[in-house]
This record gives sequence, C-alpha cells and structure tokens, in this order.
Amino acid sequence: MALPTLSEADRKAALAKAAEARQKRAELRGKIKSGEMSFADVLKKSDDPIVARMKVSTLLESLPGFGKAKAQKIMSELEISDSRRVQGLGARQREQLLQRLG
Repeated sequence: MALPTLSEADRKAALAKAAEARQKRAELRGKIKSGEMSFADVLKKSDDPIVARMKVSTLLESLPGFGKAKAQKIMSELEISDSRRVQGLGARQREQLLQRLG
C-alpha cells in the first residue's frame, strides 16, 4: 500500500502534531520519574491518548528505581509483550501490574 501524498502544509502539520505528542510523553515520564504521579494514577488516565499510546516498557522504565532490566523482568514475568501499549493491556495484566507496582 502506497503512502498518501501530503501537501507541504499537511506534512508540516503532521510533524508539529508528532513533536507535540513526543513532548507531552516526555513531560509525563518526567512527572512519573520525579514521583509527582504514581503508576496507579497513570493507569487511571489510560483513556488519554498520550498515555494510551505509550509503551508499557517505557512507562515502567520511567518509574523511580527502574531501568530496562527491571522493566523487562516484570514484563516477562507477567507475560506482557515488549510492543504492548498501555491501551492494549488486558484486565488481568493491568491488575497484576497494579498489585506489583501499585
């Protein structure tokens, strides 16, 4: 399937929208890292497009004291795919994450 041809204005608008989304995700990760927002608070906001489209691994790595290794360990123990996004978490996976990281 061929990509649609965008006008220059459409392309710039799409780039600006993507940059804004990246900036909002970075701000959210900063709030999580600093402790302003808890893991449970983030999951409560899963209907927000910024949170919904964030990868679970990125969210876990944003938690204080967590890095790639701890995040990967939890995800493998709970059988969560590396490519899973917050909006795609099942009820069981969500509950297990909340029990573990609350």
